[in-house]
Amino acid sequence: MNRDWQHFIEAHLGIIDPGDVTRFPDAPSEAACALMDLSHLGLIRVAGADALTFLQGQLTNDVRELSARHTQLSGHCSPKGRLLASFRVLRLDDTFYLQLPRSVLPAILKRLKMFVLRAHVTIDDASDAVACIGLAGTCAPGLLAETFPDLPVADHGLSKVGDLAAIRIPGPSPRFQVIGPAATLAPLWETLATQARPMDGDYWSLLDIRAGVPTIYPETADAFVPQMTNLQLIDGVSFTKGCYTGQEVVARMQYLGKLKRRMYLAEVEGPSAPKPGDELHAPGTSSEKAGGRVVDACATGDGRYEVLAVVEIEAAESGEIRLGAAGPRLALKAPPYGFANADAAGVGTSG
Repeated sequence: MNRDWQHFIEAHLGIIDPGDVTRFPDAPSEAACALMDLSHLGLIRVAGADALTFLQGQLTNDVRELSARHTQLSGHCSPKGRLLASFRVLRLDDTFYLQLPRSVLPAILKRLKMFVLRAHVTIDDASDAVACIGLAGTCAPGLLAETFPDLPVADHGLSKVGDLAAIRIPGPSPRFQVIGPAATLAPLWETLATQARPMDGDYWSLLDIRAGVPTIYPETADAFVPQMTNLQLIDGVSFTKGCYTGQEVVARMQYLGKLKRRMYLAEVEGPSAPKPGDELHAPGTSSEKAGGRVVDACATGDGRYEVLAVVEIEAAESGEIRLGAAGPRLALKAPPYGFANADAAGVGTSG
Protein backbone atom coordinates (compact mmCIF):
# COMPACT_ATOMS: atom_id res chain seq x y z
CA MET A 1 0.00 0.00 0.00
CA ASN A 2 1.23 3.48 -0.82
CA ARG A 3 2.86 4.74 2.41
CA ASP A 4 1.76 8.34 2.02
CA TRP A 5 -1.79 7.22 1.34
CA GLN A 6 -1.72 4.81 4.27
CA HIS A 7 -0.68 7.60 6.63
CA PHE A 8 -3.41 9.82 5.21
CA ILE A 9 -6.14 7.22 5.68
CA GLU A 10 -4.98 6.37 9.19
CA ALA A 11 -4.98 10.07 10.07
CA HIS A 12 -8.63 10.12 8.98
CA LEU A 13 -9.52 7.22 11.32
CA GLY A 14 -9.26 4.45 8.74
CA ILE A 15 -8.04 1.08 10.01
CA ILE A 16 -6.26 -1.05 7.39
CA ASP A 17 -6.55 -4.80 7.93
CA PRO A 18 -3.94 -7.37 6.77
CA GLY A 19 -5.76 -7.76 3.45
CA ASP A 20 -5.40 -4.02 2.73
CA VAL A 21 -9.14 -3.52 3.27
CA THR A 22 -9.77 -0.17 4.95
CA ARG A 23 -12.41 -0.04 7.68
CA PHE A 24 -13.90 2.96 9.46
CA PRO A 25 -15.23 2.76 13.04
CA ASP A 26 -19.01 2.78 13.18
CA ALA A 27 -19.40 2.69 9.40
CA PRO A 28 -22.99 1.63 8.61
CA SER A 29 -23.86 -1.38 6.46
CA GLU A 30 -25.44 0.90 3.82
CA ALA A 31 -24.99 4.53 2.75
CA ALA A 32 -26.82 6.62 0.18
CA CYS A 33 -23.60 8.48 -0.58
CA ALA A 34 -20.57 6.26 0.07
CA LEU A 35 -16.85 7.04 -0.06
CA MET A 36 -14.39 4.13 0.00
CA ASP A 37 -10.65 3.56 0.00
CA LEU A 38 -9.95 0.87 -2.61
CA SER A 39 -6.43 -0.07 -1.50
CA HIS A 40 -7.41 -3.76 -1.58
CA LEU A 41 -7.26 -3.47 -5.39
CA GLY A 42 -3.84 -3.70 -7.04
CA LEU A 43 -2.50 -2.58 -10.42
CA ILE A 44 -0.31 -4.41 -12.89
CA ARG A 45 1.46 -2.02 -15.26
CA VAL A 46 2.24 -3.22 -18.81
CA ALA A 47 4.36 -0.95 -21.01
CA GLY A 48 6.65 -1.10 -24.01
CA ALA A 49 6.45 -1.11 -27.80
CA ASP A 50 4.77 -4.54 -27.88
CA ALA A 51 2.44 -4.03 -24.91
CA LEU A 52 -0.78 -3.93 -26.93
CA THR A 53 0.11 -6.98 -29.01
CA PHE A 54 1.19 -8.85 -25.89
CA LEU A 55 -2.04 -8.17 -24.00
CA GLN A 56 -4.11 -8.97 -27.08
CA GLY A 57 -2.69 -12.48 -26.91
CA GLN A 58 -3.41 -12.89 -23.18
CA LEU A 59 -6.77 -11.28 -22.34
CA THR A 60 -10.33 -12.24 -23.23
CA ASN A 61 -11.30 -8.75 -24.45
CA ASP A 62 -10.12 -6.73 -27.44
CA VAL A 63 -7.45 -4.42 -26.06
CA ARG A 64 -7.53 -2.37 -29.28
CA GLU A 65 -10.86 -0.91 -28.14
CA LEU A 66 -9.29 0.81 -25.14
CA SER A 67 -8.96 4.56 -25.48
CA ALA A 68 -8.51 7.77 -23.53
CA ARG A 69 -12.29 7.65 -22.92
CA HIS A 70 -12.99 3.94 -22.51
CA THR A 71 -11.91 1.16 -20.12
CA GLN A 72 -13.06 -2.46 -20.21
CA LEU A 73 -13.54 -5.61 -18.20
CA SER A 74 -11.47 -8.61 -19.22
CA GLY A 75 -10.03 -11.88 -18.00
CA HIS A 76 -6.94 -14.05 -18.28
CA CYS A 77 -7.51 -17.77 -18.86
CA SER A 78 -5.60 -21.00 -18.55
CA PRO A 79 -5.05 -23.05 -21.73
CA LYS A 80 -8.22 -24.92 -20.72
CA GLY A 81 -10.21 -21.69 -21.00
CA ARG A 82 -10.81 -21.17 -17.28
CA LEU A 83 -10.41 -17.80 -15.63
CA LEU A 84 -7.26 -17.30 -13.60
CA ALA A 85 -8.04 -13.61 -13.02
CA SER A 86 -10.56 -10.92 -13.89
CA PHE A 87 -9.52 -7.31 -14.49
CA ARG A 88 -10.56 -3.81 -15.23
CA VAL A 89 -8.19 -2.71 -17.99
CA LEU A 90 -7.37 0.92 -18.73
CA ARG A 91 -4.91 2.70 -20.98
CA LEU A 92 -3.24 5.93 -19.93
CA ASP A 93 -1.14 7.28 -22.80
CA ASP A 94 0.96 4.31 -23.96
CA THR A 95 0.78 2.38 -20.68
CA PHE A 96 -1.79 -0.28 -19.82
CA TYR A 97 -3.03 -1.06 -16.30
CA LEU A 98 -4.79 -4.20 -15.11
CA GLN A 99 -6.75 -3.70 -11.88
CA LEU A 100 -7.43 -6.80 -9.77
CA PRO A 101 -7.47 -7.88 -6.11
CA ARG A 102 -4.07 -7.67 -4.46
CA SER A 103 -4.51 -11.26 -3.29
CA VAL A 104 -4.46 -12.46 -6.91
CA LEU A 105 -1.82 -10.08 -8.23
CA PRO A 106 1.46 -11.90 -7.39
CA ALA A 107 0.47 -15.12 -9.16
CA ILE A 108 -0.84 -13.32 -12.25
CA LEU A 109 2.16 -10.99 -12.41
CA LYS A 110 4.47 -14.01 -12.39
CA ARG A 111 2.37 -15.81 -14.99
CA LEU A 112 2.18 -12.89 -17.42
CA LYS A 113 5.95 -12.42 -17.25
CA MET A 114 6.35 -16.05 -18.37
CA PHE A 115 4.75 -15.19 -21.72
CA VAL A 116 6.89 -12.14 -22.54
CA LEU A 117 9.70 -14.10 -24.25
CA ARG A 118 11.31 -11.71 -26.79
CA ALA A 119 8.51 -9.13 -26.78
CA HIS A 120 9.46 -5.54 -25.95
CA VAL A 121 7.28 -5.42 -22.84
CA THR A 122 7.83 -4.56 -19.20
CA ILE A 123 5.40 -5.83 -16.57
CA ASP A 124 5.50 -4.72 -12.95
CA ASP A 125 3.42 -4.14 -9.84
CA ALA A 126 2.28 -0.49 -9.81
CA SER A 127 -0.12 -0.87 -6.88
CA ASP A 128 1.83 1.40 -4.53
CA ALA A 129 2.61 4.08 -7.12
CA VAL A 130 -0.92 5.48 -6.89
CA ALA A 131 -4.01 5.35 -4.68
CA CYS A 132 -7.60 4.57 -5.59
CA ILE A 133 -10.94 5.63 -4.09
CA GLY A 134 -14.56 4.86 -4.88
CA LEU A 135 -17.64 7.08 -4.69
CA ALA A 136 -21.15 5.65 -5.04
CA GLY A 137 -24.68 7.01 -4.92
CA THR A 138 -26.82 9.59 -6.70
CA CYS A 139 -24.55 12.19 -5.10
CA ALA A 140 -21.51 10.99 -7.05
CA PRO A 141 -21.82 12.86 -10.38
CA GLY A 142 -22.46 16.18 -8.68
CA LEU A 143 -19.64 15.80 -6.17
CA LEU A 144 -17.10 14.88 -8.85
CA ALA A 145 -18.24 17.38 -11.48
CA GLU A 146 -16.09 20.21 -10.15
CA THR A 147 -12.93 18.09 -10.50
CA PHE A 148 -14.02 16.32 -13.69
CA PRO A 149 -16.11 18.66 -15.89
CA ASP A 150 -16.37 15.91 -18.54
CA LEU A 151 -17.35 13.10 -16.17
CA PRO A 152 -18.30 9.85 -17.98
CA VAL A 153 -22.02 9.12 -18.31
CA ALA A 154 -21.61 5.61 -19.80
CA ASP A 155 -20.39 2.57 -17.89
CA HIS A 156 -16.64 1.95 -18.27
CA GLY A 157 -16.11 5.54 -19.44
CA LEU A 158 -12.87 7.31 -18.50
CA SER A 159 -12.14 10.98 -17.84
CA LYS A 160 -8.65 12.28 -17.07
CA VAL A 161 -7.84 15.66 -15.52
CA GLY A 162 -4.18 16.29 -14.72
CA ASP A 163 -2.86 13.19 -12.96
CA LEU A 164 -6.30 11.99 -11.80
CA ALA A 165 -8.45 9.51 -13.75
CA ALA A 166 -12.16 8.89 -13.06
CA ILE A 167 -13.89 5.71 -14.29
CA ARG A 168 -17.64 5.10 -14.35
CA ILE A 169 -18.38 1.66 -12.89
CA PRO A 170 -21.60 -0.32 -13.51
CA GLY A 171 -24.10 -0.42 -10.68
CA PRO A 172 -27.70 0.20 -9.66
CA SER A 173 -26.78 3.82 -8.90
CA PRO A 174 -23.93 6.04 -10.16
CA ARG A 175 -20.51 4.72 -9.14
CA PHE A 176 -16.99 5.93 -9.88
CA GLN A 177 -13.37 5.08 -9.19
CA VAL A 178 -10.75 7.80 -9.03
CA ILE A 179 -7.09 6.81 -9.43
CA GLY A 180 -4.07 9.04 -8.95
CA PRO A 181 -1.08 10.02 -6.82
CA ALA A 182 -1.73 10.11 -3.08
CA ALA A 183 -0.79 13.80 -2.87
CA THR A 184 -3.46 14.71 -5.43
CA LEU A 185 -6.11 12.28 -4.24
CA ALA A 186 -5.92 13.29 -0.56
CA PRO A 187 -7.50 16.77 -0.95
CA LEU A 188 -10.22 15.28 -3.16
CA TRP A 189 -11.02 12.73 -0.43
CA GLU A 190 -11.29 15.51 2.14
CA THR A 191 -13.67 17.45 -0.08
CA LEU A 192 -15.83 14.41 -0.82
CA ALA A 193 -15.90 13.36 2.84
CA THR A 194 -17.74 16.55 3.78
CA GLN A 195 -20.83 15.10 2.07
CA ALA A 196 -20.14 11.38 1.51
CA ARG A 197 -19.94 8.78 4.29
CA PRO A 198 -16.60 6.93 4.55
CA MET A 199 -17.38 3.22 4.28
CA ASP A 200 -15.46 -0.01 4.68
CA GLY A 201 -13.63 -1.09 1.54
CA ASP A 202 -15.63 -4.29 1.22
CA TYR A 203 -18.77 -2.20 0.64
CA TRP A 204 -17.32 -1.74 -2.86
CA SER A 205 -17.34 -5.53 -3.24
CA LEU A 206 -20.99 -5.58 -2.21
CA LEU A 207 -21.76 -3.04 -4.94
CA ASP A 208 -19.92 -5.23 -7.45
CA ILE A 209 -22.06 -8.15 -6.35
CA ARG A 210 -25.25 -6.15 -6.82
CA ALA A 211 -24.05 -5.07 -10.27
CA GLY A 212 -23.37 -8.71 -11.21
CA VAL A 213 -19.66 -8.07 -11.82
CA PRO A 214 -17.57 -11.16 -10.96
CA THR A 215 -14.22 -11.05 -9.20
CA ILE A 216 -11.84 -14.00 -9.37
CA TYR A 217 -9.96 -14.73 -6.14
CA PRO A 218 -7.23 -17.32 -5.42
CA GLU A 219 -9.96 -19.69 -4.16
CA THR A 220 -11.79 -19.59 -7.51
CA ALA A 221 -8.87 -19.32 -9.94
CA ASP A 222 -9.13 -21.96 -12.70
CA ALA A 223 -12.71 -22.82 -11.67
CA PHE A 224 -14.90 -21.03 -14.23
CA VAL A 225 -15.05 -20.61 -17.98
CA PRO A 226 -15.81 -16.89 -18.65
CA GLN A 227 -19.39 -17.64 -19.74
CA MET A 228 -20.10 -19.25 -16.37
CA THR A 229 -19.48 -15.87 -14.71
CA ASN A 230 -21.56 -13.95 -17.31
CA LEU A 231 -18.40 -12.13 -18.44
CA GLN A 232 -19.64 -12.17 -22.04
CA LEU A 233 -22.84 -10.38 -20.94
CA ILE A 234 -20.97 -7.41 -19.47
CA ASP A 235 -18.62 -6.82 -22.41
CA GLY A 236 -15.72 -8.71 -20.87
CA VAL A 237 -15.15 -11.13 -23.78
CA SER A 238 -14.57 -10.51 -27.49
CA PHE A 239 -15.42 -13.32 -29.91
CA THR A 240 -13.92 -11.53 -32.92
CA LYS A 241 -10.48 -10.44 -31.68
CA GLY A 242 -8.55 -13.58 -32.61
CA CYS A 243 -6.31 -15.84 -30.59
CA TYR A 244 -5.46 -15.56 -26.90
CA THR A 245 -4.62 -18.09 -24.22
CA GLY A 246 -7.65 -20.37 -23.80
CA GLN A 247 -9.51 -18.75 -26.73
CA GLU A 248 -10.30 -21.97 -28.58
CA VAL A 249 -12.10 -23.43 -25.59
CA VAL A 250 -13.97 -20.20 -24.83
CA ALA A 251 -15.08 -19.80 -28.46
CA ARG A 252 -16.17 -23.42 -28.79
CA MET A 253 -18.24 -23.12 -25.64
CA GLN A 254 -19.86 -19.96 -26.97
CA TYR A 255 -21.17 -21.51 -30.15
CA LEU A 256 -21.72 -25.20 -29.39
CA GLY A 257 -24.03 -27.04 -27.01
CA LYS A 258 -26.15 -25.49 -24.30
CA LEU A 259 -25.20 -23.38 -21.31
CA LYS A 260 -25.33 -25.55 -18.19
CA ARG A 261 -23.97 -23.16 -15.56
CA ARG A 262 -24.21 -19.42 -15.10
CA MET A 263 -23.88 -16.80 -12.41
CA TYR A 264 -26.80 -15.66 -10.25
CA LEU A 265 -27.34 -13.11 -7.54
CA ALA A 266 -28.38 -14.69 -4.27
CA GLU A 267 -29.27 -13.93 -0.68
CA VAL A 268 -28.67 -16.32 2.18
CA GLU A 269 -28.95 -16.32 5.95
CA GLY A 270 -26.74 -18.44 8.13
CA PRO A 271 -24.40 -18.63 11.11
CA SER A 272 -21.21 -18.27 9.08
CA ALA A 273 -20.17 -16.16 6.10
CA PRO A 274 -20.05 -17.76 2.64
CA LYS A 275 -16.63 -17.55 1.05
CA PRO A 276 -15.41 -17.59 -2.57
CA GLY A 277 -15.05 -21.18 -3.69
CA ASP A 278 -17.55 -22.64 -1.23
CA GLU A 279 -19.52 -25.50 -2.77
CA LEU A 280 -23.25 -25.27 -3.31
CA HIS A 281 -25.43 -28.37 -3.35
CA ALA A 282 -28.73 -29.24 -4.96
CA PRO A 283 -30.79 -32.41 -4.46
CA GLY A 284 -31.20 -34.39 -7.65
CA THR A 285 -28.65 -32.51 -9.77
CA SER A 286 -27.67 -34.41 -12.91
CA SER A 287 -24.06 -33.31 -12.64
CA GLU A 288 -21.44 -35.36 -10.85
CA LYS A 289 -19.95 -32.06 -9.68
CA ALA A 290 -21.28 -29.75 -6.98
CA GLY A 291 -24.42 -27.83 -7.91
CA GLY A 292 -22.32 -24.66 -7.97
CA ARG A 293 -19.75 -22.48 -6.24
CA VAL A 294 -19.70 -19.12 -4.52
CA VAL A 295 -17.97 -16.44 -6.61
CA ASP A 296 -18.16 -13.63 -4.05
CA ALA A 297 -20.10 -12.81 -0.87
CA CYS A 298 -20.57 -9.87 1.49
CA ALA A 299 -22.43 -9.40 4.75
CA THR A 300 -25.41 -7.04 4.79
CA GLY A 301 -26.37 -7.53 8.42
CA ASP A 302 -26.21 -10.04 11.24
CA GLY A 303 -26.29 -13.44 9.59
CA ARG A 304 -27.41 -12.07 6.20
CA TYR A 305 -25.29 -12.16 3.06
CA GLU A 306 -25.51 -11.19 -0.61
CA VAL A 307 -23.77 -13.57 -2.96
CA LEU A 308 -22.70 -14.11 -6.55
CA ALA A 309 -22.83 -17.82 -7.32
CA VAL A 310 -22.17 -19.95 -10.38
CA VAL A 311 -24.97 -22.52 -10.32
CA GLU A 312 -26.07 -25.37 -12.54
CA ILE A 313 -29.11 -23.98 -14.39
CA GLU A 314 -31.14 -27.15 -13.94
CA ALA A 315 -30.51 -27.03 -10.21
CA ALA A 316 -31.28 -23.30 -10.01
CA GLU A 317 -34.63 -23.83 -11.71
CA SER A 318 -35.52 -26.50 -9.17
CA GLY A 319 -35.35 -23.80 -6.49
CA GLU A 320 -33.28 -25.84 -4.05
CA ILE A 321 -29.69 -24.59 -3.81
CA ARG A 322 -27.95 -24.86 -0.46
CA LEU A 323 -24.67 -23.64 0.96
CA GLY A 324 -22.89 -26.87 1.71
CA ALA A 325 -24.49 -30.29 1.75
CA ALA A 326 -27.06 -29.40 4.41
CA GLY A 327 -26.61 -25.67 4.84
CA PRO A 328 -28.99 -22.75 4.45
CA ARG A 329 -30.94 -22.29 1.24
CA LEU A 330 -30.00 -19.56 -1.25
CA ALA A 331 -32.67 -17.35 -2.79
CA LEU A 332 -31.52 -16.87 -6.39
CA LYS A 333 -32.35 -14.19 -8.95
CA ALA A 334 -30.95 -12.94 -12.25
CA PRO A 335 -28.30 -10.20 -12.23
CA PRO A 336 -29.46 -6.71 -13.24
CA TYR A 337 -28.47 -7.23 -16.90
CA GLY A 338 -30.52 -10.46 -17.15
CA PHE A 339 -29.88 -13.60 -19.17
CA ALA A 340 -31.81 -12.82 -22.37
CA ASN A 341 -28.71 -12.24 -24.50
CA ALA A 342 -27.09 -15.47 -23.36
CA ASP A 343 -30.22 -17.53 -23.97
CA ALA A 344 -30.80 -15.97 -27.38
CA ALA A 345 -27.22 -16.63 -28.47
CA GLY A 346 -27.31 -20.28 -27.46
CA VAL A 347 -24.14 -19.94 -25.42
CA GLY A 348 -22.56 -23.35 -24.98
CA THR A 349 -20.48 -24.93 -22.24
CA SER A 350 -20.06 -28.45 -20.99
CA GLY A 351 -20.09 -26.83 -17.52
